[in-house]
Amino acid sequence: MRGSAYKNLNRLVGKAVHKYDMLSDGDRVAVGLSGGKDSMTLAWILKDKLKRAPIKYEVFPIYIDPGFAGGFSKPLADFCKEHDYDYKIELTDHGIIAHSEENRENPCFLCSRMRRKRLFEIADELDCNKIALGHNKDDLIETLFLNMCYAGEISTMVPSQELFNGRFTIIRPLAHTGEDLIRRFIKKMEFPKFVNPCPSATDSKRTEIRTMLSSLYRSNPKIKGNLFHAMSRVNTEYLLKP
Repeated sequence: MRGSAYKNLNRLVGKAVHKYDMLSDGDRVAVGLSGGKDSMTLAWILKDKLKRAPIKYEVFPIYIDPGFAGGFSKPLADFCKEHDYDYKIELTDHGIIAHSEENRENPCFLCSRMRRKRLFEIADELDCNKIALGHNKDDLIETLFLNMCYAGEISTMVPSQELFNGRFTIIRPLAHTGEDLIRRFIKKMEFPKFVNPCPSATDSKRTEIRTMLSSLYRSNPKIKGNLFHAMSRVNTEYLLKP
């Protein structure tokens, strides 16, 4: 348990939580669970921190099953029970609708939007004020490039963001944590691996960006860190005027 992967994860999550003031006493935190390594790590570390935190908060993992054949709701529920989470798993047809013939152009956008909407609704039903998402350091860098390449703007996901006039605050406690560290952690913890049954899981713009960045990282190990730091060191004097 107290290996280097755990210690580094705990340190980096603590750094993000403190830097962006993510958690307060009495918070009710809905965790967007996907069955992937990031969200499972997030749910685990948020609950683990309760053992030592000077504040008290509650954690509620939520999984919105998109409805594909070969889904993993049952084993994911078993994982949640094993770790004594107060969880909710809801079966939907969001993925089926998004991949219907009427919507072949952008199924990922529609599926994501519907699942996010339902996540907010369930969080509201549970009276949660925070929604924790498992986006990590690599995700933030990839989103920067996605927005530059396909939206024509320089932006990314932020570690903490108020929505709906402050009704919810989205927090991303893994914002400073690299994907490689998360992989080492879940291997050490022997978390179950779930195969994403979505037909678009390996065919997305994010996958293309990730492949491009991986090539850059292999050429120079400093590039990832430089890209991450660049997002908070923007020299507007050397950008074009709107």
